[in-house]
Amino acid sequence: MPYAAITYKVQPGHEDEIAEIFARFQRVDTPEFQAEDGAPAGRLLGTAVFIKDEFMVRVIHYEGDFRAIARHMAGQKGVHLIEDQLAPYLAEQRDTSTAEGFGAYFKNASMRCISQLSVDTHPVGS
Repeated sequence: MPYAAITYKVQPGHEDEIAEIFARFQRVDTPEFQAEDGAPAGRLLGTAVFIKDEFMVRVIHYEGDFRAIARHMAGQKGVHLIEDQLAPYLAEQRDTSTAEGFGAYFKNASMRCISQLSVDTHPVGS
């Protein structure tokens, strides 16, 4: 099952304030997400957020079509609340108020995956 990483450039020195924001995060209403036509497109399996100085990374564990995640997240109230609270701490502002803007940010901030290993892909008995 794949992982994705989304980057945020934040103002250094605000790690504790940002951690407090994420401590109050309102989870998505459902981990299931749909394609544009409404057909099932996958589900979110988990997320984690890491921060160090001016770098914050959100790691997303999912199954299905990654492109559909941005649309799903853009429709979540908790995501918009956290985006508003993070805005003062971002080094680079972006517009995530619309599904299109959120999708563009997701696409531009996604890190290139160069390796994903799991027990499922381990060559048993080698």
